[in-house]
Amino acid sequence: MIPINTLLGAYAQGLFPMAADGRTMWFSPERRGILPLDGLHVPRRLGRVLRQGRFRTTVDRAFPAVIAACAERPDGGETWIDAELIESYTALHAAGYAHSLEVWHGERLAGGLYGVSLRGAFFGESMFHAVTDASKVALCRLVERLRQRGYRLLDLQWLTPHLSTFGAVEVPRREYLALLAAALEIDCRFHLDGAARRTGGVTAREG
Repeated sequence: MIPINTLLGAYAQGLFPMAADGRTMWFSPERRGILPLDGLHVPRRLGRVLRQGRFRTTVDRAFPAVIAACAERPDGGETWIDAELIESYTALHAAGYAHSLEVWHGERLAGGLYGVSLRGAFFGESMFHAVTDASKVALCRLVERLRQRGYRLLDLQWLTPHLSTFGAVEVPRREYLALLAAALEIDCRFHLDGAARRTGGVTAREG
């Protein structure tokens, strides 16, 4: 398992881990994908889905199920979320730094995402859907939550054509690190009613 302090220190420096070739590798892309929190674009059809209330969303109700679903590869290909990373992010969740957002269709977990919250930055790790539009709903609800709580940065790691339809952009590493440094100056809470506790030498706040 990657120690909590190691993970948090890496994120604070612009690094994130992925499993590849049976080992954990650290990445800091030359061009970084971010979603400006004031620049979310909601496609018209998705806007109708959101207004219809077809899905119900929760936060931190099913973290293990969300990360397990994100790790699955229907085509049987190699996943970048291996057992060590699942254990590491589960510990980070218990410490109050990793969070999941779940999207439900009735009683079924239809989609969701998880990521890491560190002061004014949220690092989106992965998302999945088992029902059409569920992961898109998760992303929109995440942006709403981050806006409400004063976050400054939503990191998406790499830009994809899918994410670009929501307003995501690429920025050079130097610009990203400046944005990250500014976000880390802001003290935000993913859960507004959180209570502080100490875990592994770091102070965690959770709700």
